[in-house]
Amino acid sequence: MLFNRFLNVCALLLAAVLILPTYSIAQSTGSIPLTVDAVPGSPVTMGIPFPQGVLHSPDHIRILDNRGNEIPAQVTEVSTWEPADHSIKWVWVFFFAESGDAYQLEYGENVRRHAVYPNRVIIKNNQRETGGIEVDTGTLRFTVDKRNAGGFLDKIEVNPSGNGYSDEHLLAGSPLGRGSFLDMLDENGPDSSRAVIDQIFVEKGSGPLHAIIRIEGEYRFNRDDNPTSPFITRVHAYAGREYIRVYHTITYTGTPDQSEPLGDKQHPAVATRLGPMVDEAAREQDQGLTKPQDMIKATGLTFSPNFTPTLVRTGYFEGSWYAPGNERTYNGEIAGSGITSVFQTGPKPTGIPPVPNSTPDERINGFIGSISNSGSEAVSAERMAGWMHISDGQRGISMAIRNFVEEYPKEILFDADAGIFKGYLWSPQAGPMSFERASTRRDGDMVANFATGLTKTTELSFYFHQAGVREDQLSQAHALVLQVPVGNAPPSWYAASGAFGNMGPASERFATYERGLSHKFDWFLFNQNWEPWYGMFYFGDGKTNFYNDNWIMWGLNEPAQDGMWWYQFMRTGESKYYRAAQHMSRHSMDIGNIHWPVKPRFRGDTNLTVDWFEHEALPESSPYVGMGRRHGAQPWTSVLSAHVWTPGWVMAYYLDGYHRGLDVAKLTADHIVRRVWGEHDYRGRRLYLGIFNMAAVYDATKDPVYFEELSYRVELAMQIQATDGWSLNIDRYGYAQIYNSHGLMQFYQMTGDERVARALIRHAQRVRDVKPFDHDMESYLSSIHSLLVGYELSGERSLLDTAIRRSRYLQTDALSAPVTGDITQRAYAELLEQASNLPGFDEGRAHPFFGTRPIWSASNGLRVFGWTHAFNVPWLVYYLDKYDIDPETN
Repeated sequence: MLFNRFLNVCALLLAAVLILPTYSIAQSTGSIPLTVDAVPGSPVTMGIPFPQGVLHSPDHIRILDNRGNEIPAQVTEVSTWEPADHSIKWVWVFFFAESGDAYQLEYGENVRRHAVYPNRVIIKNNQRETGGIEVDTGTLRFTVDKRNAGGFLDKIEVNPSGNGYSDEHLLAGSPLGRGSFLDMLDENGPDSSRAVIDQIFVEKGSGPLHAIIRIEGEYRFNRDDNPTSPFITRVHAYAGREYIRVYHTITYTGTPDQSEPLGDKQHPAVATRLGPMVDEAAREQDQGLTKPQDMIKATGLTFSPNFTPTLVRTGYFEGSWYAPGNERTYNGEIAGSGITSVFQTGPKPTGIPPVPNSTPDERINGFIGSISNSGSEAVSAERMAGWMHISDGQRGISMAIRNFVEEYPKEILFDADAGIFKGYLWSPQAGPMSFERASTRRDGDMVANFATGLTKTTELSFYFHQAGVREDQLSQAHALVLQVPVGNAPPSWYAASGAFGNMGPASERFATYERGLSHKFDWFLFNQNWEPWYGMFYFGDGKTNFYNDNWIMWGLNEPAQDGMWWYQFMRTGESKYYRAAQHMSRHSMDIGNIHWPVKPRFRGDTNLTVDWFEHEALPESSPYVGMGRRHGAQPWTSVLSAHVWTPGWVMAYYLDGYHRGLDVAKLTADHIVRRVWGEHDYRGRRLYLGIFNMAAVYDATKDPVYFEELSYRVELAMQIQATDGWSLNIDRYGYAQIYNSHGLMQFYQMTGDERVARALIRHAQRVRDVKPFDHDMESYLSSIHSLLVGYELSGERSLLDTAIRRSRYLQTDALSAPVTGDITQRAYAELLEQASNLPGFDEGRAHPFFGTRPIWSASNGLRVFGWTHAFNVPWLVYYLDKYDIDPETN
């Protein structure tokens, strides 16, 4: 049956290719200016799109510095324009930054890379049961041993001369089973973990200059009441460098509270079958929901140095947590016993409401940082820098943790008695992390707790040295996570590539529209550092509604808020948007999705046939794996069948080279393919959102299973449209038009299916003639992109004119006063509302929960903003520029 399904999909793909015109494999020649924001010498990865038919091989790209000299570079093909044609759509470009910030990417049929690699990364990956992996950068070699695993790097050797390794070059290793750890705490006391490695892979993007290793394993606990917990650790190594970059992902598999177990009952809002159901009214009386059960005591990574550290160096800031000022360096001597530590925490680390936050007029206190040496506090400050370097005067190790303050509580320490250098990603000094509910009040029509199965990824860097510290490499290692390198092509290139349709770059010529975007994004960043929206399981997200000078409800990415940030980065080239996009993508894919329990993938890497049958006998994955958590008072108290967005995660994969982005997007795509909601999944916004999500994932993977599901949804959408007055959206979900217009346009771009084009034109005509107001301005303004797409496909000018007329509400004035460092939240909100031209409610109307301020107001968060501005303006600007239209006089 699976084989027949595969043949059917192949036939669909072949048909899609045959209906399209053929393209010559001769490729264009040209150059693209690149800009890099990075510490000199730092490794830089950037995703670059190419227009259809332009590039057919990654070998036809090279990188030049600002003097026109070729520099060593590594280029990886990421995705293509298939099934439309076989040309390349996205590549990853990797090189080491030089002193300047300007570079050139040359591409073309006669272009070849000729730069000599001074060093190459060598990988030996033996994945037998007793095997492991060895990675050699030329000056740094590390191994990960499956048999005697520490759970992280088991043997680290450094030889700056680059002429091989011997016993004298051994620098550090991992304690057996504790190289990485996740320790739990419940009413029975603490339970320590042991890390066991299952498999190690070499990821896409690995090559002579840059290697990416994925370590998969699980934490096993001493007590049976704590189920095993999977982890993934990705290690990035660089040719000729003695530092690494690490992404470490843990999964919470505990029971979050002491509520009555549900057994086989399901919440009606997300039921996958008929009965038995949870009695939500009775559930409101269960106070066990507000009492913690399995808590995270501590989690982190550990090294055992092969030397005795005597010196410590770390950093802190003299100013406040929000205005830190200049970094200061602490230098100290390490005693022969005791703990040397740098620790950071902040207000109520668990984030369980009520949580202290700033008032509209004054920022909160409560951030505590300290540097202690042998039990005595040496420095106290609100903000630590997030790194520590230990050495014996020659040999040494440095560790840096990204978002050390923003994702508190964190700690880096050296335990002289145990001989261990440890990075706590959740520090036990702050007390345990618990996931209980703040109350039993319903959230999203349910009284639930879906914390089980959330994940968290932390980014770190490590620098190892053998014969005195190399300050340039130490600086580069720290900058990898503390000043993240950012590279980009010109905004006009991303737009002209067509990778996102007819998207225009940011333009001062249309400042009244651009301010509608930049004001809102800057307002988000301001509040992130005013409220603040900090904490290990919260940073990256923001709240959605600002009513009565108070923020309400975490956003959990609706509607692809991280995608909005990636678009803004591409359209402006500004590093602050890139980093904000990283933070929101990583938070939403980790905290906003359900990742466990999942049946492991059968890899076929053993010779025993019985292994397949044992795999088949394992329990199937939970039907909720890949489902999204819903916006709410806490990130894990509510879920929804249509509340997960993959496009921003796929953009993180393309633009950031972040492999986990595609991993989690595929997890959601697999959830969609399983069709756990029955026909309910093919009605309303579940259908539209499924198209939006599957189009992004199929485009990145070209998996025929995803194409089959996407095609089925597209066909159904067109069938329903024919019975619904040519509208692609039922009135209940008018705001969801952007899912259809963007998703179906991407499908058309990939396949050239003219029936889809006609469906989009008919929908545009419908929303032109019947104004969508079911969700007031949310639905009305979300029609702008549909109208633009209809114009693009038909040439009917009235569609474009209607889009421009509707967009007048999006025009935004300049702020009447500058946003300075001492502005208050209240004053900033007032400036935004004064600058906005968005309408209010009709006289006498009010929102049933939030009063007279509409949900689409300028001072609210990014949720409704996606439907009104973020998925409309970039494409509107394209047409205004192309046809030289002045919207003021049109």
